[in-house]
Amino acid sequence: MSKGLFITLEGPDGAGKTTQMDNLAAYLAKRGRSVERTREPGGTRLAEAIRQLLLKPGYGPVDPRAEILLYAAARAQHVAERIRPALTAGKIVLCDRFADSTLAYQGYGRRLGAQLVEQINNLATANLKPDLTLLLDVPVEIGLRRRPGGADRMEQENLEFHRRVRQGYLELARREPRRVRLIDGTRSPEAVWAEIQGILDGLLAG
Repeated sequence: MSKGLFITLEGPDGAGKTTQMDNLAAYLAKRGRSVERTREPGGTRLAEAIRQLLLKPGYGPVDPRAEILLYAAARAQHVAERIRPALTAGKIVLCDRFADSTLAYQGYGRRLGAQLVEQINNLATANLKPDLTLLLDVPVEIGLRRRPGGADRMEQENLEFHRRVRQGYLELARREPRRVRLIDGTRSPEAVWAEIQGILDGLLAG
């Protein structure tokens, strides 16, 4: 059985994660790898229900402490029910957002602080970390222009909030350059994918 790998895609709103997740899943399937594709918040019945509470504008405003604990509850169930079993089975788990999103959005965006967020994340994940995080970076103004209609509650936050989120992501990439690979998301989807494919091939070869 092949060793399981945990790969996450991160980035501000409008960075192009969905397109690259599609590319990743298709590429790995062609190589004969068993892929488990999921997302956060979500991925299980309980976590998807919590997602509705977190993202639907009608449930706001939400206190930042309540918000981070809801994300943590969804993540704990997701890791226990879906992610760890898939890794144990030797699958490659592809996840659209994970704990790094909470660091960026709640730690920096909500100003709860990196130390508190990391403690909560460690509890929720039982210290699980991705093997590789692909961080698609775009300036805030570009990302917000790319959004589809019907923005969710987080996407409706003001410009300064989204700038703090981006700064949190960039700080994470600076602190963990081996795990977190910073990718310029302002380029064409094809150019972004070419870089991601090179990174992935290196990981799989290793």
